[in-house]
Amino acid sequence: MLPTVSKGRSPSSVRYNPVFPQYLRRIVKWQQMDIEYTFWQMLHLCTSPKVVYQHTKFHKQTKNQWARDDPAFVVLCSLLLVVATSAYCVAYDHSVAHSVFTVISVLAFHFFITGVILATCCWSLTNAYLREEVVNSHAVEQRVEWLYAFDVHCNSFFPLFVMLYVIQYFLSPLLVAHGFIPVLLSNLLFMVAFSYYHYLNFLGYDVLPFLDKTTFFLYPIGVVIILCPLLILGGFNPTRYVMGIYFS
Repeated sequence: MLPTVSKGRSPSSVRYNPVFPQYLRRIVKWQQMDIEYTFWQMLHLCTSPKVVYQHTKFHKQTKNQWARDDPAFVVLCSLLLVVATSAYCVAYDHSVAHSVFTVISVLAFHFFITGVILATCCWSLTNAYLREEVVNSHAVEQRVEWLYAFDVHCNSFFPLFVMLYVIQYFLSPLLVAHGFIPVLLSNLLFMVAFSYYHYLNFLGYDVLPFLDKTTFFLYPIGVVIILCPLLILGGFNPTRYVMGIYFS
């Protein structure tokens, strides 16, 4: 039987999460990570994402927490991002020093800093506005864990990584060219990538039974779909723009 929330709990006991320090310690212990299961999750996030979040429910039942206690997903995402960015640097960069700076900046900004900001925003939003009210004073008051919000971002980021770092790399000779076809293909690729990101974000929060109106996370998809034809008509090529930032 799950414990109920007591009004007499001290604020420090509410804020303290013993999972996070353990999570950080396991990052440097490769042998404790479930690499095979992580690759299974990555594959199904691209093909059957609902299956992954069905397993999240099982994890809640067995571990009594929604967030992963295994940092393998974050570690593998980081390594794959380093490899992909290095491939771009080999193909398009002009110096080793700038390549090292590019790899570090992409890993820090694209994945960690952006991920922390987005996870914090979603964590605050869901806990403040999307939680269902507990009508029974003896019922368990549930909240979205920050680490789970970061997990949702990481899950949503991986298919985006596949499309905008891997597929785009192989198509980049075509996408950076001038003309209408590169503009069209580049915008469609970015539209699908960002739309799928927000769809997975929706799935991640929709699986939580104590949240309401999670369709809010689908709204950005409408914005992306509206912007895409406008950018195509304006001749904006997002691939050329991003590549120009890093590789001039």
